[in-house]
Amino acid sequence: MDNYPRIMNAAADALAAVKDTAKDAVKDADRKHVFHSWSAQELIDPLAVAGAEGSYFWDYEGNRFLDFSSALVYTNIGYQHPKVAAAIAEQAGKLCTVAPGFAVDVRSEAARLIAERTPGDLDKIFFTNAGAEAVENAVRMARVHTGRPKVLAAYRSYHGATSAAINLTGDARRFGNDSATAGVVHFWGPFRYRSPFHAATDAEESARALRHLEDTIVFEGPRSIAAVILETVGGAPGVLVPPPGYLAGVRELCDRYGIVFILDEVMVGFGRTGKWFACEHWDVTPDLLCFAKGVTSGYVPLGGVAISAAIAETFARRPYPGGLTYSGHVLACAAAVATINTMAEEGIVEQSARTGAELLGPGLRALAERHPSVGEVRGLGTFWALELVRDAQTGEPLVPYNASGADNAPMAAFAAACKKGGLWPLVAGNRIHVAPPCNISEQDVAKGLEILDEALSVADAHMA
Repeated sequence: MDNYPRIMNAAADALAAVKDTAKDAVKDADRKHVFHSWSAQELIDPLAVAGAEGSYFWDYEGNRFLDFSSALVYTNIGYQHPKVAAAIAEQAGKLCTVAPGFAVDVRSEAARLIAERTPGDLDKIFFTNAGAEAVENAVRMARVHTGRPKVLAAYRSYHGATSAAINLTGDARRFGNDSATAGVVHFWGPFRYRSPFHAATDAEESARALRHLEDTIVFEGPRSIAAVILETVGGAPGVLVPPPGYLAGVRELCDRYGIVFILDEVMVGFGRTGKWFACEHWDVTPDLLCFAKGVTSGYVPLGGVAISAAIAETFARRPYPGGLTYSGHVLACAAAVATINTMAEEGIVEQSARTGAELLGPGLRALAERHPSVGEVRGLGTFWALELVRDAQTGEPLVPYNASGADNAPMAAFAAACKKGGLWPLVAGNRIHVAPPCNISEQDVAKGLEILDEALSVADAHMA
């Protein structure tokens, strides 16, 4: 017995050494061979993740992080949900892949389940591998359907990193990719907190934004415009919830000028805002609806376009000029079927709505009352943002637009404080986006808010 503590310490040291070796091997291989998105490769140091479950992931040293980012806003049912993991394994045992031109039970079922939940007559589903490809194909459909070249997109937007999608994107990630030849025209959407229209009310913001959009349509030439594309709720630009009447007004403008209305719900579909699709909050149906991310909770990549009857009819006897090798990949479709059924069986969409209305919304507003660095709180369901400011009176952002290096130090310090407390944040510009899994527990919401409360003191300290 006298040797027991020594033996246990030696065992712990040996286990730690094994974990360190595994971590070092992962990091070394990553450094040598993985090329990371949106990064200067030699200036990043990615965390080596050892595992994940539910609302948490952890590293090789045993540090657990409550994930308030849902990876990249897609683990809507959390990590490693057993029902979805089992469905993928079962499908792999039966049929791993087959060409997209065949009719396959699981692909048909995934399309049926999605079509059941989309609004209006969006009953045809074209499957892609991810969200950017969904946007690319929606734009292609609109251009062929109308015979027109231009697409209008908002400045505060993100639609993906492929060729057309990145040109449609309004935020700074477009700058290094903008070809100026993609037939894209940008306009200002509504955002009352930083209104370009000097609006004092939501009604004014909506009306003035719609007038600006109509002016853009008129001066660009309605007969040259194929589509208007919007994120139903702006994701990457800061969880921009449209004011009442705006989406309905865009729908009316598109109808008046014969323009296809595309809604990008890649980030906000499948329960994220407390509805199956965010457009349900405003009772608006687009002509084309893009989805991805939450449809499989990110377990296997899958995206797609839900297509209206009128646009589907265009291609009834005319070949659609597009396709993908892995369109409707059977493993991805199996994940989609299991994810949608699990969300329905466990009431996860309804849980997301309750979490937003009863926990996240009130909790984040309470933080705003205690922390002067919080300029605005906005969101729906399990999709929120805190706008952090240097000056509470003027609303000056805590860091400049597209800040990096020393200019971004206040947000970097805030993010570091979150991680030190065990919370993994989604920081974008001068904002933290709060997007935990849609089925996060009340206890974990409370824990996350407590960590945020402490970390916001760091942001407060950087105010002017």
